[in-house]
Amino acid sequence: MIAILDYGSGNLRSAERAFATSGLDVIVTSDPQTAFEAQGLVVPGVGAFAACMQGLNAIDGASIIRKRLAAERPTLGICIGMQILFAFGDEHSQGQPHSGVGIWPGTVSKLAAPILPHMGWNTVQASSHSPLFNGVEEESFYFVHSYAAKDACGKLQSWSTHGELFLSAVEDGYVSATQFHPEKSGRAGLALIKNWSRTL
Repeated sequence: MIAILDYGSGNLRSAERAFATSGLDVIVTSDPQTAFEAQGLVVPGVGAFAACMQGLNAIDGASIIRKRLAAERPTLGICIGMQILFAFGDEHSQGQPHSGVGIWPGTVSKLAAPILPHMGWNTVQASSHSPLFNGVEEESFYFVHSYAAKDACGKLQSWSTHGELFLSAVEDGYVSATQFHPEKSGRAGLALIKNWSRTL
């Protein structure tokens, strides 16, 4: 079973439909025990870093993610759900960055680009050893964001460019994440979801 974590942020129903194409049962839940015990946990996210962290902390979501990592249970973050896995985010921070879950070090910061948000289809320079991008290495994916992580972290990194180079995906053992929305990325996104589901 795949659990979509409901903490008040994210395209929950579109994510539910997309991950159901994996052939596994999918549930949308905010229950900590259900989220912990699921074969795979998806952490979606739409909006601002601090608001997402507030919602995540309200259901003890950071603890769930850390417990799953310790128990070697796969978790996938999407968009802001990727960003909050980092130590800090400076969106609307007024000089004092907001704290994230802290799975990875570093600060999520605003893209140096002439047009923001970065909205639409973009290519990804996928890691040559990436399980996530197997078979879709040359495809484009759908992005909607103005902030991103820019420093390498985790075991495998994939990159995109909008004004500057940024991390479009990280694969790090039992925790993976994409800055783009696989559930909005058509055939390529569904293929990536199936790739992740096969690791569960």
